Amino acid sequence: MSDLSGKVAAITGATSGIGAATARALAGEGVSVVVAGRRRERLDRLVAEIGDAAAAVEMDVRDPEGARRLVETALDRFGRLDALVACAGIGAYGGIMDLSDEQLKAMMDINVAGTVWPIRAVVPLLLKAGGGDIVIVASVAGLRGEHDEAVYAATKHAQVGLAGSLDRELREKGIRVSAICPGGVATEFAMGAGRTPDMPGLARMLRAEDVAAAVVTVLKQPPSMRTLVWSMRSIHEAN
Repeated sequence: MSDLSGKVAAITGATSGIGAATARALAGEGVSVVVAGRRRERLDRLVAEIGDAAAAVEMDVRDPEGARRLVETALDRFGRLDALVACAGIGAYGGIMDLSDEQLKAMMDINVAGTVWPIRAVVPLLLKAGGGDIVIVASVAGLRGEHDEAVYAATKHAQVGLAGSLDRELREKGIRVSAICPGGVATEFAMGAGRTPDMPGLARMLRAEDVAAAVVTVLKQPPSMRTLVWSMRSIHEAN
């Protein structure tokens, strides 16, 4: 496995859940991290926890200018950027006619455009450096259809399709693009599906740290290897 020490990674959706866990896991591997999200207080707490190897960018992934600031911050603070981990996402569950226009638009904008803009911002830098990694944290919903998840699943299928197409476009130029597709993960995101912290089913889900460990594994692969799609579930979750 490759040593990640000295590398620099940008992480979107880093104010909670998988994004925050990924920042901690990568910092533990000696990676400097640029953490991005909309909640400044949480970003500042995460940076204080990690220390000098972290920098924060308050941004909305739906804004291309924010994505460019993410790259600029990495260069200004650490002088390089080796990887992007796209964790930002939102979900709302219900029939196609049950959700509001605002809920549907937010899912499509954050999950799809909010993945594309950061990637577009980092690709020129990775090409100039001769290579790097892009990891998209998608979902098992991007691999199948689920009841009451039509639009959410559509956005996650878009992320998986984006990763596959970018793999074809960029792999010969040294950029590996991977999609990680976890099943249920016990995070604030899961709470948004109408669950409560005391529900017994949460204890049987993956933890954010499990997904973060998968991100680390993907990034530590030898340069001659790549992961296209990693489908992962809790041992308790059916296929």
